[in-house]
Amino acid sequence: MSEPTPAEPVMPDESPAAERNPYWDYRDLALFIGMAVPSLVTAVLAVKLILWLAGPLQGGRALEVLLGQFTGYGLWFLGLYGLLRARYGRPFWRSLGWVVPPRGLLKSLLLGPAVALWVVFVGVAMNTPEVDMPIRGLMRDRFSVLLMGIFATTLGPLCEELAFRGFLWPLLARSFGAAAAIILSALPFAVLHGPQYGWSWRHVLLIALAGMAFGWSRWRTGSTMAATGMHATYNLSYFTAFLIQGGSSRGPW
Repeated sequence: MSEPTPAEPVMPDESPAAERNPYWDYRDLALFIGMAVPSLVTAVLAVKLILWLAGPLQGGRALEVLLGQFTGYGLWFLGLYGLLRARYGRPFWRSLGWVVPPRGLLKSLLLGPAVALWVVFVGVAMNTPEVDMPIRGLMRDRFSVLLMGIFATTLGPLCEELAFRGFLWPLLARSFGAAAAIILSALPFAVLHGPQYGWSWRHVLLIALAGMAFGWSRWRTGSTMAATGMHATYNLSYFTAFLIQGGSSRGPW
């Protein structure tokens, strides 16, 4: 009789299907959160110094606030980029789902105004009061209004969606499922905007509903780009209403 052939050693499955998705974990999330305040403080101080050296510029306080905020975002995501590259050797944009949706971006762009209208109806049903938003005090001239409009419809949605639907949502979806992740990722998104509305619970709830819509877009398309497009046209709808009404829009944007 011939000797039995030794069994081949069982090798770990290294196929892409076996890879944990997403590949980061809650320790990485904790590091990402921990980088937020230092990034913002560094950015604000740097912008104040630069503007002090440059002297008075058009845009005034609005320019200072926006530059500080989005420089902070830049430093924050630079830290995330370094984390993903150093610890995992993986690309930044594709890892966060920045891909063209399978059926294109147009549908997501068109859904933004629809979500805005839906939020308005819910707000009216809840008798949501108009609040004195600090952001209105920044828009004292046409240039400041233009700056706010540009940032609210471009860099604002991009940064927020990369953080909440690009990085946070996949981790929550892996742990709790897509539906729960849509809700859970919308909660810190809404809380982040709370000070903007004087912590009015109705406004925070409306923002959470909008965040759930953006999360649904991320889930249905697999694309953070789609969620960003919806968010951008959502903000554009409210900003347009704000201008038409002479700066008295009630909507959360």
